[in-house]
Amino acid sequence: MSRGDADARNVRSEDAFDVQAVAAWLRERADDRRGLEGTPQVQQFTGGVSNLTYLLRYPTRDVILRRPPAGHKAKSAHDMRREYDVQRLLKPVFDRVPAMVAFCDDQSVIGSEFYVMERLDGRILRRNLPAGLTLSKDKARALGRAFVELLVDLHRVDVVGTGLARFGRGDGYVARQVSGWSDRYRRARTKNVGSFEKVMAWLHEHQPADRAQCLIHNDYRLDNIVLDHKDPLRVIGVLDWEMATVGDPLMDLGSALAYWIEADDNPIFRLFRRQPSHVPGMLTRAEIVSYYGDLTGHVATPAQWIFYEVFGLFRLAVIAQQVYARYYHGQTTNPAFKKLRWAVIVLELRCRWLMARQSQP
Repeated sequence: MSRGDADARNVRSEDAFDVQAVAAWLRERADDRRGLEGTPQVQQFTGGVSNLTYLLRYPTRDVILRRPPAGHKAKSAHDMRREYDVQRLLKPVFDRVPAMVAFCDDQSVIGSEFYVMERLDGRILRRNLPAGLTLSKDKARALGRAFVELLVDLHRVDVVGTGLARFGRGDGYVARQVSGWSDRYRRARTKNVGSFEKVMAWLHEHQPADRAQCLIHNDYRLDNIVLDHKDPLRVIGVLDWEMATVGDPLMDLGSALAYWIEADDNPIFRLFRRQPSHVPGMLTRAEIVSYYGDLTGHVATPAQWIFYEVFGLFRLAVIAQQVYARYYHGQTTNPAFKKLRWAVIVLELRCRWLMARQSQP
């Protein structure tokens, strides 16, 4: 895994752990212990808002440690064993997954479960293209197509043959998602954000049947993709598998496009862009939906697609609100989380705008 050295910072005091204890545990328990002698230098990646991610730098080897955040958290969203197992089972058939190094369920080591994986050395695209990287319109379009093609490859994985089917719950995925995320929002809501009740009622009323059952990433974004340093169109890794499951592929695509902000979107909505989906030549959301349908046969008309778009935005709002609630209740002091309240408010407005469009003749 790689988050890029520019994203690594000193470990926040509230997120610190016993480095010596981890180093000793790895020397005894890691599957491949080469290069894990001594005590590593540790930095923390600051870009994420959910599970905590650290760079452990040894003299001849870099590895990544993942652990849950402190404070109240849903087990399903921070299940280290599950996240580790998904990647371990997926790696033999989908090589853009980091190799797993070790899993620790002994909470006496650092106070929580954690796992360690290999670091992928590559480039991550953040809000804007990094210094020194330019994309022509043709290359930006090619990158957009590669983004879709990689998701299609993931959705074609044989979940039965890999053992990944055990992460699914069968038919009714769409209904479970609408109900589950609605419940999560109501439990995480604070008094300074909207109720989303009209959005949740609309989603319940308009939910379609499942299209298929396949492995879905559930947090697929440009900034969760690792690109080759020399070839910005070649993907070498996909990160952040904590929400991966077996479910409906169009729900996965809808969740991915919740982050896909275009150059001509509403100015307020554009403030929350976190990936360079706006650069000239990049595919639009409509083009991505169309291209995905061409490759898979899961075709959605513009009217049908509105459900998946609204759901993706609502789900993103719930994730943001869950993290903001930790800040609101004093479970974290990370100042970046304070701003998420405004994202929740804007996302509700965006959902209701799309719902109004759907109701127009």
